[in-house]
Amino acid sequence: MTENKIAVVTGTSSGIGLHTALGLARKGLHVVATMRDTGRSAALRAEAERQGVDLTVRALDVTDHDGARACLDDVTAEFGNIGILVNNAGSATFGTLEQLSDAALQRQLDVNFLGVAALTRHVLPSMRSSGAGRIVTVTSNAGAVGEPFMDAYCASKFAVEGLMQSLAPVAARFGVTVSVVEPAAVVTNMMENLDTEALAAPDGPYQDLANTFFTAAGKAMASGQPAQDAAAVVVEAATTDTPRFRWQTSQAAVDFVGLSLADLDGGNVLRAMSAWLD
Repeated sequence: MTENKIAVVTGTSSGIGLHTALGLARKGLHVVATMRDTGRSAALRAEAERQGVDLTVRALDVTDHDGARACLDDVTAEFGNIGILVNNAGSATFGTLEQLSDAALQRQLDVNFLGVAALTRHVLPSMRSSGAGRIVTVTSNAGAVGEPFMDAYCASKFAVEGLMQSLAPVAARFGVTVSVVEPAAVVTNMMENLDTEALAAPDGPYQDLANTFFTAAGKAMASGQPAQDAAAVVVEAATTDTPRFRWQTSQAAVDFVGLSLADLDGGNVLRAMSAWLD
């Protein structure tokens, strides 16, 4: 594990991020748990108190690059160099491409790709100089498999996986480990928080297909992996003595991501995803 004991986790107000922050704190790291609105930190603070761990809560909006850099600089000034960065904050947009405006696509990229890139770029110099560090990005099985009506979300997750896979061998030459963690369905509030602006005035040809997929996806999420179990894999990726690039959080994630990684002509993925529309 990296010797620097300062860990920054984004998107910690709920779900995987909340449990990742707690899990790293239990490992003895000084965790700076960040979220866009610290007014939503009550659940995290209460659970930290219940578990008897200390952590620091800071406001950080990944789409505000200047503000995010200032937050990380303040963390470094107060606690020392950041040894672990967990990029967990994310959002999801629902809609097929014809329904998505340029603004909707940009919002998705701003959170899931450009925000991650900016934070990662900011911590790299100190990690490189110290010859140690961990950068762990929570992507999704949607970073390997394109899902119907999740066009913008999958595009952003594919993009960030490509970014991290390209960065990994270069960063490794300087002692910095880069990893991605790919959950499948996890019991979170993701479905309730979907950006469905694209469906406010739905196009008739897509409505039945969209409803079918939305129902199937909701059922999958409701019966998915507990967030704390997925977070345990993120914690392992960030602290293990035997790091690797790609981690799945469950057998369901292994099976789902494997559809794409072993699918040289793309046919298996298309057939599997088409079945979700029937």
